Amino acid sequence: MLDDVRQAFRDLLRRTPPTGDARRSIVAQMRETLVQARMGLDDLRRGVEETGTRLKRERSELETVRRRKQLAVGINDAETVAVAERYEKQHAERVTLLERKLETQQAELAMVEREVSEMNAEFKLAAAGGTPGVTSGAPGGADAAAAAGDAAVDDLTNESAGLRDELDGLARARRRADADAAANEKLAALKRRMGK
Repeated sequence: MLDDVRQAFRDLLRRTPPTGDARRSIVAQMRETLVQARMGLDDLRRGVEETGTRLKRERSELETVRRRKQLAVGINDAETVAVAERYEKQHAERVTLLERKLETQQAELAMVEREVSEMNAEFKLAAAGGTPGVTSGAPGGADAAAAAGDAAVDDLTNESAGLRDELDGLARARRRADADAAANEKLAALKRRMGK
């Protein structure tokens, strides 16, 4: 998904016209693309957290199996030792795999964070009226572009948060209405059983 978002952003940068309504339209599309990229970045962060949690749990399981194996060795229980060795091998393989997966996810996250940062800078420049990919010759031009872009990004973030809050409110209202309807149905059924 992030590859598509990055490609869409690059395509928008390549065809940015110098002025006019078409430019505003492209800047709006760039804003939407940047929002999608940030959402993808959040997904990557959650993936890293989940893998870290799974790795921690798997390491704990490996320690438990090793401890049980040592106890079985201490009481000369060959059957339990054999079972513990089998599980120890499985957990060790999972730990190794999860460590590699976590390392890869962390590297991907760092790369995507850099790319989203670059996309953000390009968006800020475009929102301020500059041409993305071209350095401004005017002193302070980049600062002005960054300030204007920051304002546009803040507006977009606030707009997204407001929409998310509104959707959450609608979902809560729906759940409340469903719960009320279910309670009314149960009450009616109870009244029918009691003959009222």
